[in-house]
Amino acid sequence: MLSDLMLRMLNPLTDDMFDTMLTEPYSNNPLVMLTIMEKMTMRAISEAGMRAQTGKALSRPMGSPLRTSPWEKLLLNPRQLFELPMNDMSKIKTKVVIGPKAKKPLVIDTPIIITGMSYGGSLSLTMKEALAKGAAMANTATNTGESAVSQEERKAAKFLIGQFNRGGWLNDHEQLTQLDAIEVQLGQGAWGGAVESTMDSSKMDDHLRKLWKVKPGETTGKKARFPKVNTSEDIIKLVNSLKDKYDVPVGIKIAGTHFIERELEIIAQTKADFITIDGQEGGTAASSPTLEDDLGLPTLFSIARTVDWLKKQGLRDRYTILGAGGLRTPGEFLKALALGADAIYIGSIALIATMQSQMTKVLPGSPAPQLALYDGKFKAQFDPEEGSQHLANFLKSCTEEMVMALQAMGKSSIRQLGREDLVSIEHDLARSLHVGYVGEAECSKDFMPLTAR
Repeated sequence: MLSDLMLRMLNPLTDDMFDTMLTEPYSNNPLVMLTIMEKMTMRAISEAGMRAQTGKALSRPMGSPLRTSPWEKLLLNPRQLFELPMNDMSKIKTKVVIGPKAKKPLVIDTPIIITGMSYGGSLSLTMKEALAKGAAMANTATNTGESAVSQEERKAAKFLIGQFNRGGWLNDHEQLTQLDAIEVQLGQGAWGGAVESTMDSSKMDDHLRKLWKVKPGETTGKKARFPKVNTSEDIIKLVNSLKDKYDVPVGIKIAGTHFIERELEIIAQTKADFITIDGQEGGTAASSPTLEDDLGLPTLFSIARTVDWLKKQGLRDRYTILGAGGLRTPGEFLKALALGADAIYIGSIALIATMQSQMTKVLPGSPAPQLALYDGKFKAQFDPEEGSQHLANFLKSCTEEMVMALQAMGKSSIRQLGREDLVSIEHDLARSLHVGYVGEAECSKDFMPLTAR
């Protein structure tokens, strides 16, 4: 009875609505909002509103929503008869050595590393602890991001890569001696390279101010360049000085760009042990949509072109290559490694895994990142012990699936992956990456057709 009453009340309203939608011209038709949203997209409309409200550059967490790397158009190649799958999955090796020629190489059990997400600039201290502990449980490394080494993160991490950064917060000897690898941060994918930013001490708690050595009332931040680094030669001297002073691997992080080969020409003049290439799809806690969406080179091509250039120069064996930027699944990890990366960084997907069971604490009223960010409204509700276990489970699950794929491909080690293990469903992509194309037969030089035998 109640439902009948509701239908009778709604019927004239729906009749009027449909009559208006089907008869009124667009200028007076509410349906025009749908066409506007189709043309503009809801994201562009929302961002236009935010810009109109504040008159300031936007700051969007988690990086670009655009997926410009066509990972789904690449497939991995298993073997069954002409070569056999690995007989024993337990013997497949996933160990990676970062900076094998360094005095103290960094050895990890999986090629998956937690990327640089800074305490203070991005994440809360408890989230950084959870990431470090989860990585340690999987016997891999985590990265400080553009911050200083906190006692909490150092204690939780088994292997800690620290970013020698343009804010200067980690750049003294006391900080650098606590690291298992040093990464000179010269650019970041989600920032379109290197852009300055500021942070007022009023937005920092006592713990962070003390760690960053910022006095109340002061403003801190990172510059587009390091102090006294104004030429390419200055960059070379900076990297080499760090390499001469410390025994751990020293690397350089840059954002992928169409000028990547010219950037690599500079890196090749340094004594660096590893190169981190951060593609356009990389995440961040706070960068403008323009920097995230419209600058840089997609991760897939950033990795491929880096490896290709180094091979052409005869330098491939000199560097460990770390690929980063929007990587999400074990399949994408394997494809990045097959393109030539030695290991990969993950960020956004690692946060999702770490917050796995706790996102319901804030959803749907607030977005999930409010649990993780330094200025997150609900960061106090995040349980780091639970989070670290979920991250460790995620890393172990991904590694296990990668091992299964390696068995199908007849590989005894992650290091055996190469371009011959990839095939593309698009001819142009296959040609540019120097991999097989699904529409053409792939035969070895020793292959002989049955009719000729």
